[in-house]
Amino acid sequence: MSLRKSKLDLLVRVRYSNPLPAPPCPPKLVDIPTNPLRYAQPTFINVVTNDTPLPMIVDAECGMPLDLGRWEYLWEENGNDDTLNPDPDNLPSLDPKDRLLLGDPSTYATPYTIPTTSGTSTPLPPHVPWLRKTEYLSREGVQRTSSSHESKQLLQPINVSHEAQLQTIEAGFTASTSLDLSTLSHPNKTGVTAIQSYDVLPDADIWANAYDLFRFNERPGERPIDTEDPRLDCAILRPMESDGDHFLAYYLTKEDADALEFKEERFALKSGEDNRTTAFHFVRDYETVKIEQEVPNEFLLVLDNGDAGERGPGAYYKNIERKMTLKKKRMNQNDTYADKWQVVHISHVAMSSDELEERNEALAEVVDPLYLFSRDAEGEVDADGEVDIGGIEIGTEGDAEGDGGIMAEIF
Repeated sequence: MSLRKSKLDLLVRVRYSNPLPAPPCPPKLVDIPTNPLRYAQPTFINVVTNDTPLPMIVDAECGMPLDLGRWEYLWEENGNDDTLNPDPDNLPSLDPKDRLLLGDPSTYATPYTIPTTSGTSTPLPPHVPWLRKTEYLSREGVQRTSSSHESKQLLQPINVSHEAQLQTIEAGFTASTSLDLSTLSHPNKTGVTAIQSYDVLPDADIWANAYDLFRFNERPGERPIDTEDPRLDCAILRPMESDGDHFLAYYLTKEDADALEFKEERFALKSGEDNRTTAFHFVRDYETVKIEQEVPNEFLLVLDNGDAGERGPGAYYKNIERKMTLKKKRMNQNDTYADKWQVVHISHVAMSSDELEERNEALAEVVDPLYLFSRDAEGEVDADGEVDIGGIEIGTEGDAEGDGGIMAEIF
């Protein structure tokens, strides 16, 4: 016999739903697409008007008393109606406040001002959307006035002659040589001034190299974050392909001593010397999350005081070719690698003639003062496949436009 008692009084528990109604308008500062015609319907504000009391006492004249006894023409048969129907050719003078209402606001040079009790006038705020935060209104007014001044300055004629360009360049050198460092202050820290200046120059030592910036979602390697790992700045990223998917294989040395010795030999190595091989072991695969092909505002910057004596003091820069964000690739046993290496042996190999020629061409951009003139003399192929040599525009199929002659026959 069971002693369990059931307290269920009803077989089915009744549940009443209470759904919330849809909001009558989008929330504040959130752009939700809606039909603007719903705001033009009179029923849109019925709820607001019904809930808003009107603390007004309206008399029979609706708050606007009108004394009709001031116009005699309404009560006399032969009265003068000039006050009610003035002559269009001889209109009475208007009050200054009424005259302002008849003007076109778009033709005013300055915005309309609101007179205050202190005698000063404050301009009206610019047109802003509904429910805009008030702390941005004054800032927008300042930005609009500054932009108007800038537009006026841009409208001024600019001398683009060759002599004017030379004068502008010379003025830049004069300003840099006579610059007072004590007048340069930090934009955010008060009281901090400049103590030394550097010439910004291209880094000819590394200009021929192409640099990419890789960012990892997690620290690579198997060591924890709080442990120093000197192997990370000499790792190897090898492009891989599996079933049409492209990713990168990541390699590191086994020991820290191998990485330190590899870096020392790389900086101390001279042409023609033999060096030993260094083994890099496979760690894991990484896949690209984001690739930026153009990086216009990030550079490699080296501040050199000139202590080595090989070059003068300056800030030497090199542009970054691409930026990539990497994340760990999920391991799949079914992946078929076209060419996977578990160990990579790295050693120094002398450059071939083609590689040296390509390097010298890239280095000439910052070393050869006549680099641009040599490119103009050799001719550059544009997007349409045409070469401009000596004022003659020549197509890739052999046709030439210009004075031509012998050059046209050669191509």
